[in-house]
Amino acid sequence: MTKYGEQRDSPAVTAAASSSTATKRFWTPGRFVAILCIVNLINYVDRGVIASNGVNGSSRTCDAKGLCSAGTGIQGEFKLSNFQDGLLSSAFMVGLLVASPIFAALSKRFTPFKLIGVGLTVWTLAAVGCGFSYNFWMIAVFRMFVGVGEASFISLAAPYIDDSAPAARKNLWLGLFYMCIPAGVALGYVFGGYVSIMPDFFSVGNHLGWRWAFYIEAIAMAFFVVLSFCIKPPQLKGSCFAAKESKKPSTSIETVALTHAEASQIKTVSPKSQNLVVVFGKDMKALFSEKVFIVNVLGYITYNFVIGAYSYWGPKAGFGIYQMKNADMIFGGLTIICGIIGTLGGSYVLDRINATLPNTFKLLAASTLFGAAFCFAAFCMKNMYAFIGLFAVGEILIFAPQAPVNFVCLHCVRPNLRPLSMASSTVLIHILGDVPSSPLYGKMQDRLKNWRTSTLIITSILFLAAIIWGIGIFMNSVDRSNEKSDDEVEEEEKLETKADNNSVPV
Repeated sequence: MTKYGEQRDSPAVTAAASSSTATKRFWTPGRFVAILCIVNLINYVDRGVIASNGVNGSSRTCDAKGLCSAGTGIQGEFKLSNFQDGLLSSAFMVGLLVASPIFAALSKRFTPFKLIGVGLTVWTLAAVGCGFSYNFWMIAVFRMFVGVGEASFISLAAPYIDDSAPAARKNLWLGLFYMCIPAGVALGYVFGGYVSIMPDFFSVGNHLGWRWAFYIEAIAMAFFVVLSFCIKPPQLKGSCFAAKESKKPSTSIETVALTHAEASQIKTVSPKSQNLVVVFGKDMKALFSEKVFIVNVLGYITYNFVIGAYSYWGPKAGFGIYQMKNADMIFGGLTIICGIIGTLGGSYVLDRINATLPNTFKLLAASTLFGAAFCFAAFCMKNMYAFIGLFAVGEILIFAPQAPVNFVCLHCVRPNLRPLSMASSTVLIHILGDVPSSPLYGKMQDRLKNWRTSTLIITSILFLAAIIWGIGIFMNSVDRSNEKSDDEVEEEEKLETKADNNSVPV
C-alpha cells in the first residue's frame, strides 16, 4: 500500500533511473576531468603549431650579394614582416577576449557544458578554415574564431574541475589541467615542425605542408565536440542549474508535497528572470571589488606578458642566438619536460603547505622570482648547453604558478562568480599581456636586430610579476569558494518559508 504523498515508480521510470545511474557511474569525476584535460591539450597544441618554425616558417631573406632565399610556412607564403607575424598571434586573442565574458554571462542562463560544446564546434570549423586560408587577412579572421571557440572552454572548465576534485587534491587536479598548457604548446612545436616535412602520400615527392597541421588538429577535436553534447556533466556549484537541484522540496511520509498550484505560487528571483546585462553588471561590480582578485590578476598580466613572448618567439630566438638546427624540437622537448615538472610540482607543493590564499601568493612570488633569475642568466650564456641547463631550471620554476594563480581566481570569489572570474582573468592577461607582447617583441627585434638583447629585456619583466604577487602575501585574503551569494541566500529563505507554510502534517 502506498502512503499518502508517495508515488510508486513505474517500470519505465525505474529503467530510466537505472540507466542514468549507470551513466553517472561511468562518467566518474576522474574520467570527466581527463576529457577536459585532453581538450585543453588540443587547444594549446594549436597555439604551439602556429608558433612553430615548421608552420609559422620564415620570411624571404637576401644576402649582401642580392641572392635571396624563398620564405617558408605561413610567414613565407604570405610574405609577412615580424610585426605582421606577431599580429597573427594576437588575432586569435581578439575572439578570445570578446567571447570570454559573453560565455561567462550566458552560463547563468544556459547549461554551461552545452556552451562548451558550442564553443568547441566553432573552434573546429575555424581550425579547418585556417588550413584553407590563402592570404594574411583570411587566416587572421579564422584565428579570431579559434579564439571564440576556446573562450567557452577557458571560462567554464576550471570551475568544473574545482568542483569535481577531492578537497585534498584540488591543486593537483588543477595542476594536471594546467600542465596541458606547456605540454600542449611544446607538442605543437614538435608537431608543427614534423607535419611540414611529412611526405604527402597523395603527391609523391612533396610534403604535407603547414596547412595539414590545422586539418589534423580539427579532426582530433571533432570527437570531443560530439562527446560534449552527449555526456551529462556534474552540476556546477553556484550555477542556477545546481541551485534548482538543491532547492527542490523533498517529499516524505511526514509531510504532504506541495500541489502544483501551490508550487507555482513560489516565485524566486533567478538569473533567467532578470535582465542578463543587469546581472552581468552587478557581477562585474562584485568581482572588481575583490582586492585579492585585482592583485592576483595584475601579477598574472605581467607574468603572461613574458610567457606570451616566450611561447611565440622562443624557437626563433633560440635559432637566432645559438643557431639551433632543431629549435622546434629543442624548445618543444624542454617545455614538455619542464612544464610538466613545474606545473605538477607547484600544485603538489601548494597542497602540501596548506592551500590558503596567503600561502599561494608566497609560492607565486618565490617561484617567479627565482625562475626569472635563472632564465635571465640562461640568455646571458654564450654556450648553448649552459643555456639549456639554466633555462630548464628557470622554466620549471616559471611554470610552477600555472595552477596556483588560477586557484586564487577560483577561491577569492563566491562560487557564482567563478566563471566570470576566470573569463575576466583570461581577458585581462591576454589584452594587457600576450596580445601586445608578441607584436611588441617583434617590433623591438626589427629595431634592435639582436635576439639576445630583445630576450633579456622581455625576461626582466618577470621580476615585476614577482613583486606584485609578493604584495598579495600581506593582504587580508579569505577563501570565499564556499560562500553563497546574497541572491541565493534570499531565494532559499523565501522558498523555505513558503514551503513550511504550505506543508500539512499527516
